Amino acid sequence: MLNTLELINIRSYKNGLFEFSEGVNIVVGPNASGKTNLLEAIHMAYQGGAFKSDDQSMIKYSEPWGRIEATLGEDSRVVKLTAEPKSKTFVINDTEKKRLPNNSVLPVVLFEPSHMLLLGGEPERRRAYLDGILSQIDPSFRQDLTSYKRTLLQRNRLLKQEGTSQDHMFVWDIRLSELGGSVVERRTKYISVLNESITKKYQSVSGNKENLELLYDTKLNAKQYTTSYISKLKSDYELDRLRGYTGSGPHREDIKIMLDSKDARASASRGETRSIVLSLKMTELDTVTEFLDKKPLLLLDDVFSELDGRRRRMLAQALKNHQTLITTTDADAIVKNFLEDYNVITTSS
Repeated sequence: MLNTLELINIRSYKNGLFEFSEGVNIVVGPNASGKTNLLEAIHMAYQGGAFKSDDQSMIKYSEPWGRIEATLGEDSRVVKLTAEPKSKTFVINDTEKKRLPNNSVLPVVLFEPSHMLLLGGEPERRRAYLDGILSQIDPSFRQDLTSYKRTLLQRNRLLKQEGTSQDHMFVWDIRLSELGGSVVERRTKYISVLNESITKKYQSVSGNKENLELLYDTKLNAKQYTTSYISKLKSDYELDRLRGYTGSGPHREDIKIMLDSKDARASASRGETRSIVLSLKMTELDTVTEFLDKKPLLLLDDVFSELDGRRRRMLAQALKNHQTLITTTDADAIVKNFLEDYNVITTSS
């Protein structure tokens, strides 16, 4: 449980100290008063990075350093940021680390307004959503995904270099296909897990009877992905050379969201879209809790304003028994959804 948080030279905070209750914490203040900055600092302490900002922009403008100090029960952790030279270090119970170790990463479920756009826009948005969950429940996935991205970057560099032969590229193709196969295997397995409960969750949120299903959208053979991918890389070598980048693989694929066997991206109404996104986030909460056998911290950044009364009540019900931080400009609109105790934290510009 997050007990206290102190921010020194972090974004809009010169020096801020906050105390949290074990239930619902409502962070209220006008726009641009630092509500999201507070959540991003917590996210960095828990996960090692902010969800919107890069490390350097977390430091208050014109200051040489920033510091985040969190107490979690009997434990403590500090994030130290410096502007010049650029650096980030973690201090976990007095032990300093250059990176946040996997066994020190704490689970967080984040819900922010951009998630309401999950059905629209580029496939990258849906891949990032799925990969973010998998990175929490399976640390080896995070490692493989990072290695895949690095290998992809190197292959793309070689594609742009004069004199790179296909034989020279082959060793990179093997590595990329192996890592790609591992990434896709975990993606498809998790989608199967989601599909076991997502329809029931959607129906309870929407009050409708449609079936909701997720499908992994790839032009390759998902069941024999590594073999299929290396063949594709070989056959597309000349095309990839012409365009200067790798045109196929896990970094180009999508997740289809189907409502009664129709692509929800094209057919879902505004209300259906909100119900789909809310049911996905609630299923994410259940899954992270089950896989890690640990309750995640919930960070809700101004999402109640995006929901109607029914969906607000459903979300409030899902938050029971979880420590939660909710940002808002209107505390009254949120308070009425919680009968149990809640803690109000006020920010000011």
